[in-house]
Amino acid sequence: MSVSTSVTTSVPDDGVTVVTVDRPPANALPAQGWFELADAVRAAGRDPATRCVVLTAEGRGFNAGVDIKELRRDRGHSALLGANRGCYAAFRAVYECEVPVVAAVHGFCLGGGIGLVGNADAIVASEDATFGLPELDRGALGAATHLARLVPQHLMRTLYYTSRTVTAAELHAHGSVWRVVPRAELREAALALAHEIAHKDGTLLRLAKAAINGIDPVDVHRSYRFEQGFTFEANLSGLAGRIRGDVDARGEDGT
Repeated sequence: MSVSTSVTTSVPDDGVTVVTVDRPPANALPAQGWFELADAVRAAGRDPATRCVVLTAEGRGFNAGVDIKELRRDRGHSALLGANRGCYAAFRAVYECEVPVVAAVHGFCLGGGIGLVGNADAIVASEDATFGLPELDRGALGAATHLARLVPQHLMRTLYYTSRTVTAAELHAHGSVWRVVPRAELREAALALAHEIAHKDGTLLRLAKAAINGIDPVDVHRSYRFEQGFTFEANLSGLAGRIRGDVDARGEDGT
């Protein structure tokens, strides 16, 4: 079923539903796009025919985070509030999806993309995939909660403070990426893992997902919401706008 021009959901295939994001040029989503993604993932998880969801994307990269241009066009704070709430809804939908979610990542996975894959149950990545939070270079904060699910604590802090990225191979070495494959083989590899999961009993899989979430040592919803408060503070103070203005002056806006 088609959710929007940017998010589509395939018909379940042997228990596997694929949710695909496609918003050229970089899959940087406006607030509404995040909500639509959340709705698509929730709908897939509620479908009794679905036993695993694959979250993937078309284009140059998996996800470039929030559409910064939407924030710049807004003279108030409604766009920022919308982006905050949309990201929160999408990340939560992935985490709380009733069945396991496999993220298939290619190219860049930045900002909000980290929130999605950090809350997924498994990650399959192409050899060209890179992961990072350029938030401090964009006048923002957030998703350290989710980066901390991918790398050890000190590495998370160093990546966050420097806005550097890590490769799929490096995350594989840390155990957070299941497989790294050539770009042309990504979809096949992600579907292979999803089908292996989907061969389990559907009711038991849903119980397993609820049980694993229940023993998670970190409340990802509360932790991310705490981070979002500092993002809003940076915007209210004018600091975020000044940093984004410096980025514009240097011509480094990739969204």
